[in-house]
Amino acid sequence: MEKLIYLDNNATTKVDERVLEEMLPYFKEEYANPSSMYDFSKKSSHAIKEARGKVKDLLHAENEKEIIFTSCGTESANTAIRGYLSTVKNKKHIITTKIEHPCVLNVYKYLEKQGYKVDYIGVNSNGELDVEELSEKITSETALVSVMMANNETGVLNPIKEISEIIKSKNSETKFFVDAVQGAGKVAIDVQDLGIDMLGISGHKLHAPKGVGALYVNSKTMFTPLIIGGHQERGKRAGTENTPYIVGLGKASELAIDNLDYEMTEVARLRDKLERGIIQNIYNARVNTGLAKRVPNTTNIGFEYIEGELILLHLSDLGICASSGSACTSGSLEPSHVLRAMNVPFTAIHGSIRWSLSRFTTEDEIDYVIDKLPSVIEEIRRISPYQEELKALKEMKTVK
Repeated sequence: MEKLIYLDNNATTKVDERVLEEMLPYFKEEYANPSSMYDFSKKSSHAIKEARGKVKDLLHAENEKEIIFTSCGTESANTAIRGYLSTVKNKKHIITTKIEHPCVLNVYKYLEKQGYKVDYIGVNSNGELDVEELSEKITSETALVSVMMANNETGVLNPIKEISEIIKSKNSETKFFVDAVQGAGKVAIDVQDLGIDMLGISGHKLHAPKGVGALYVNSKTMFTPLIIGGHQERGKRAGTENTPYIVGLGKASELAIDNLDYEMTEVARLRDKLERGIIQNIYNARVNTGLAKRVPNTTNIGFEYIEGELILLHLSDLGICASSGSACTSGSLEPSHVLRAMNVPFTAIHGSIRWSLSRFTTEDEIDYVIDKLPSVIEEIRRISPYQEELKALKEMKTVK
């Protein structure tokens, strides 16, 4: 492939060269088991300690002991949810949302079969959470509230601090878990200020490699380890530490802090340019989130009366990578559960494309997509069975 325009960074990101450079010595020269007693292991052990401090700084945790390294966001979520609930066996009520990532949503589907009562809170047409409904559901029996920081398909940000304040005012014993996989590195996170008890992140969403993640658990929250075995991670997550990848996550966290202003300004500018270019040049395009507050890198655009899979195939031929939703559900023909929860019109739900940028996205790449996409959509529209509907839509947009 001669050209590659990668706009699927919510699925995964490229590993930053500086991250890789930091990791390499721990594959070759410094390969000792960090738990060993001899001097050779000390550099590996110290590197993990440094990485833990960098993740702590990214999340503004109170101390390094609140950071537990995991293999991914899915493990972080399972550890937090199942690990905490195992300590409060007398409470069987959970509150979450209809738009959670499958790695969280499917845990709750599983727990329902184990006797838990789960309330799934809805969103409006822009993907914004119904906070009032959430508040009404909290009772003395609520063990856990679980709300993602930013939706992986739409980028819409949830009002985390407001939710945590509601939880504490209604039931101070209820714990709050936040899946921040799509928020870390894109928006500032201060777990103390936000009132978060547990929070999960994944390395490959912020330019570290796949296969490493982290879980924040504040010092006041008890939980049972998901993985039992050795003494690693202070007994909270057994298994020999994946030193190179942990080092990589630490470096990626450091770089994320350094690049946060760039994410919030330049990446947001390029996202907005792409969005405007598509909406202005393609009459059957709609922004599915309206004016909802989002992370700076994400837009979800529906193309009415055409199929998203066809769009992605045509884009792939041009070297453009995007997606129709979560990578974890890419094999499914079912419409996105997130867009269904938003009541996106049937005319657009199957033709919705997620575009997600990164700090490596360039102006030229955005210009290329804006230039090529209209002809792609036009070609697909020609074979659409909804010619009359498309004609009416074009006339309506022209009048406006």
